[in-house]
Amino acid sequence: MLERLNQALEHIESRLHQEIDVAELARAAATSEYHLRRMFSALAGLPLSEYVRRRRLTVAGAEVLAGNVPLLEIAVRYGYGSGEAFARAFRAMHGVGPGEARRVGAALVSQPRLTFRLTVEGSSSMRYRVVDRPEFVVVGYKARVPLVHAGPNQAIIDFVRGIGRPALEELAKLSDQEPQGTVAVCDDLDPSRAEGTELDYYQAVITSAAAPEGTTALRVPAGAWAVFTTSGPAPRAVQELWRDVFTQWFPSNPYRSRPGPELLRTRMSADGTEADAELWLPVERAES
Repeated sequence: MLERLNQALEHIESRLHQEIDVAELARAAATSEYHLRRMFSALAGLPLSEYVRRRRLTVAGAEVLAGNVPLLEIAVRYGYGSGEAFARAFRAMHGVGPGEARRVGAALVSQPRLTFRLTVEGSSSMRYRVVDRPEFVVVGYKARVPLVHAGPNQAIIDFVRGIGRPALEELAKLSDQEPQGTVAVCDDLDPSRAEGTELDYYQAVITSAAAPEGTTALRVPAGAWAVFTTSGPAPRAVQELWRDVFTQWFPSNPYRSRPGPELLRTRMSADGTEADAELWLPVERAES
């Protein structure tokens, strides 16, 4: 998988002067566009679109400083419709406009070319299983919240507190399918997985019962799910599990992510500092 991702990176480099078709990149990586975006964001630490933008402005910056080509010609070459649009993007990355950078020979920011390599760290194993599930329904309370990569998500904390314990206890009684009990459900995430992008968050149960007043039902199609378990400090253990799934498990197993909600069942310790968690991710067999 990493070799194919590196082929996609080479594809990007050869087309910095052209429109880059993500579907074409996915074909170069022999995977789906959805999984390519997810894998790239997890491995690189920035969205695919942001990497492409930064690489273009890095190469464009070198041409600006060289002083041989008019600025408008450079702008058009790298996909900007006007000198003004190019100047705004250039300043956002480099902290200086292209005209000033050329006049004074300013120091610019560089986005290095990425190469993905497999690094073996430690000898711990990841506990997982893959299960096929028929269609099921998520029922619960829903909010739109920002994505937080590390540390507590205050928007989620405030949302759950606002529901109230009595309502959550009544909801928990409706659980009649795996994963049992109250689950956190994340859906409709931005493909980039960039910090601060929004997602639909449910405090919910998996149930065959009708949705009570004030709740929302989300119908989930049949498919395969990879189920991972972890224990450790909250919320760090869960956030590190998600990271490890994409940086270690997917590159080493014949599966790729597919569109669908992510389910997280968490059992907290009495003092709220430790958690036992079960993470359900929608997957499909990768093409050989």
